[in-house]
Amino acid sequence: MAHSDRLALPAPAPGTDRHLVVHRFGTSGARPKVWLQAALHADELPGVLVLQQLMTLLDAAERAGTLRGEIAVVPIANPIGLAQNVGGHLVGRFALDGAGNFNRGFVDLRATLAEAAKNRLTDDARANVSLIRGEILRLLHAHAAFEDSEVLKLTLQRGAADADIALDLHCDLQAPLHLYIMPHHAVAFEELAARLAAAAVLTATDSGDVPFDESLTGPWWHLIRSSPDKPIPPDACLAATVELRGERDIDDATAAHDAAALFAWLQSRGAIAGTPPASPPPLCAPTPLEGVDVVRAPAAGLWLPAVEPGARVAAGDAVGTVVGIGDPVPDARTVLRSRVAGVLFARMMPGLVRPGDRVAKIAGSEPLPDRKGKLLGD
Repeated sequence: MAHSDRLALPAPAPGTDRHLVVHRFGTSGARPKVWLQAALHADELPGVLVLQQLMTLLDAAERAGTLRGEIAVVPIANPIGLAQNVGGHLVGRFALDGAGNFNRGFVDLRATLAEAAKNRLTDDARANVSLIRGEILRLLHAHAAFEDSEVLKLTLQRGAADADIALDLHCDLQAPLHLYIMPHHAVAFEELAARLAAAAVLTATDSGDVPFDESLTGPWWHLIRSSPDKPIPPDACLAATVELRGERDIDDATAAHDAAALFAWLQSRGAIAGTPPASPPPLCAPTPLEGVDVVRAPAAGLWLPAVEPGARVAAGDAVGTVVGIGDPVPDARTVLRSRVAGVLFARMMPGLVRPGDRVAKIAGSEPLPDRKGKLLGD
């Protein structure tokens, strides 16, 4: 039956204890191996409730003997951030010790894996998958980490490194459900996007700064491109970031829908026996992350959004207004417009903004010339 592991993390101070809890379902070593985690940004909590409800379904499946794979569930992937309460507010996106964004800076194995696997790949795809997974684990276990955030990231990466499927559950400020995936995984994730009713699916091979999902898929894709004469299944490691709407979208009914959708998708991927309910059609086609129009506040003021999350806009449409505060011109207002046609998949809550704040994001279908480098932002 299911059991839980407590993985020790560095104690932040004498007399304290910190650990990561991993709930394990199925048979150790069985395939497919699935890794599901939530709250890596510790103030993004909808995924915690989703995974709690999913674990109830997984427990029932295990009791019924229908689990085929090994499924690891980490409802709280960031106990460090969860303890960062400042003035009554949870601050879980960035480490307060200066270590930065909790979902950036995972170990980048692209070059080191390619070097380690060079001249060892064969014409046997299954043997190549086994070799690659073994080398990834070896490299990660040889990697040393000392600071709190580094140890946490390395522990998560080691746990998920040899998974067939890894989902990292996040949310935005105000948003419809959307996904971030690799472009060559669009077909593999189409059903998941449809079952979750995703309003946008953003694709990039390298979004910058090595977030969790790309730390898993990036080394495989780099090796596939650098060894085109060797058979390496492109879906041997499927990883995605799932943005579960907005940070206030936490309720049992929504979580139950998402948990059921994840369970059905895992059935369709062979991790759980049984025939899932028919999947609805997808609501959107994948679009490039380079095509996202990031609308920014030009000056300090009050942000008044004009478009609801999930709505489609045309190029030139107004998405909101920044109202100047203390401006010498009475009621000075700046209307902000979209440069692209597409779905507004994230927006800042109404309120005070500073110059340069990202107030809205629209998923355009074509790359924008200024979208280079770190595509996810801070």
